[in-house]
Amino acid sequence: MDEIDRQLLTRLQEDATRSYAELGRAVGLSAASAHDRVRKLRDRGVIRRTTVEIDPAAVERGVAAYVMISAASWMGDPPTRDALLAIPAIQEAHVVAGASSLLVKLRTATNEQLQAALREIYAIDGVSGTQTVVVLETFFERPLNLLPD
Repeated sequence: MDEIDRQLLTRLQEDATRSYAELGRAVGLSAASAHDRVRKLRDRGVIRRTTVEIDPAAVERGVAAYVMISAASWMGDPPTRDALLAIPAIQEAHVVAGASSLLVKLRTATNEQLQAALREIYAIDGVSGTQTVVVLETFFERPLNLLPD
């Protein structure tokens, strides 16, 4: 991956609806060359998907929480992943090192829905405890910085 790829990725993270002509102009390439580079980035798995960023509060998902999940045994296998996937409130799930086994991010409309999701997490085989941090305000969420500082 070279500097032009990094610039293309940065611009796509800012606005993935930009035309290839606009992307090309921004990095000094033709529209066809920009398209070819973006296609290759997709083919290599660097670009995993193209999506839309939605304001969670605008779609009734304003309650955000991070949950550290403790377990007595290893939880980084497909059955745990599948059990977490089955809980719609979970937006992200990560196997982590440290005092806990997993870290998940949840989004719900209400604290009651958050509590229901926590009950579902406790029902997963092997879960021995949770520690939940409820987000009061998000200052910012930023995309990956691919350009040199």
